[in-house]
Amino acid sequence: MERKKVAFYTLGCKLNFSETSTIARNFTEEGFDRVDFSEEADIYVINTCSVTENADKRFKSIVKQSQKVNPDAFVVAIGCYAQLKPEELADVNGVDLVLGATEKFKITDYLNDLSKNDFGEVHSCEIEEADFYVGSYSIGDRTRAFLKVQDGCDYKCTYCTIPLARGISRSDTLENVLTNAKEISDQGIKEIVLTGVNIGDYGKGEFGNKKHEHTFYELVTALDKVEGIERLRISSIEPNLLKNETINFVSQSRTFVPHFHIPLQSGSNHILGLMRRRYQRELYVDRVSQIKKTMPHACIGVDVIVGFPGETDEHFLETYNFLNELDISYLHVFTYSERDNTVAAEMEGVVPGKVRAKRSKMLRGLSAKKRRAFYESQLNTQRTVLFEGENKEGYIHGFTENYVKVKAPWDPALVNTLQTVKLDKIDDDGLVRFEFVANEMLVS
Repeated sequence: MERKKVAFYTLGCKLNFSETSTIARNFTEEGFDRVDFSEEADIYVINTCSVTENADKRFKSIVKQSQKVNPDAFVVAIGCYAQLKPEELADVNGVDLVLGATEKFKITDYLNDLSKNDFGEVHSCEIEEADFYVGSYSIGDRTRAFLKVQDGCDYKCTYCTIPLARGISRSDTLENVLTNAKEISDQGIKEIVLTGVNIGDYGKGEFGNKKHEHTFYELVTALDKVEGIERLRISSIEPNLLKNETINFVSQSRTFVPHFHIPLQSGSNHILGLMRRRYQRELYVDRVSQIKKTMPHACIGVDVIVGFPGETDEHFLETYNFLNELDISYLHVFTYSERDNTVAAEMEGVVPGKVRAKRSKMLRGLSAKKRRAFYESQLNTQRTVLFEGENKEGYIHGFTENYVKVKAPWDPALVNTLQTVKLDKIDDDGLVRFEFVANEMLVS
């Protein structure tokens, strides 16, 4: 009997990538062949995201894309959007099956009959039922792996649907995380990125309850001892959960790299209050200062939301000036979009779309300026680069430990290797050129 083919498309965050990869391995173990999403498959699985409006819109076009390649293919929707609005996804032409938060890891159980449905079949749960933990990690797609250590969130930020889509905060056991990390390193992957919804909350729910057996700091120190791992990177951590002990440990760590991504969301304490964030801007300044004190060359990325209800021009300028003066390296700018069943969607002071777009553009411009200044500060320093596996128009790209993106003429021998380099100059496209230090080989 011919083996069935399955293809995957992932929208959204690193966490989604790690889960898609784990689900794909389950398919392979059950006798399916994985193919690229652009190829003909019997089953197309789309892992959805609900963080932005854009991800919602893109879903329809991705379904269309799969139906063009194979109109008879069975289309499955999983992920956050599938949990929040299963009926809406089931109504999209071509969708056969929608699985909620607890069902997505049992996807093959639902595939006994692959004939197309007139209407999408929904299997979703009340989000309160999503109280168990499923570990996952991504390998095989890139030179780095995303290792999920935590899921769900107990915070109640007024703009966010993630607690509704992923449930309560819960963690993997420390033993399991270390086993997964070892499995990844045994595959020859050089870098592991720790991921989750709220990873600084790690430890909570390790035994299905709120008891903390381990902390994020204990996780970091235990991972640092795993043999075979060259690099560990913390993906994104709330400022109130990033403690001095963790910062100090990373500064002296064997494997953890000097790169932090810390959500800010607003530089105005008034707006932070409306968002129900668990800190004020003063704490954020303190975290950045602590990192730069112990690791002056550290890269610091920032999430920021523009156009939140009630954000006046004054509030926005407060954010802009705050970020301009802060010693950070780049921004991820999100334009606020109303999400159903959130407190913010009912708030007064709605910011017009054009104003949101203008503010977003201003902060993206500031981000480019910040990144350029950070790259310039790193010129003439020695760094270690991990090279990626894709030939991009005759060039190979890579990242230094502190997240400077470099390029060199394509050389397959460099793929997935770590090389010592001296950062030389910034190219016209904003990427950095370098010289190899070890063999004095010049890259121009």
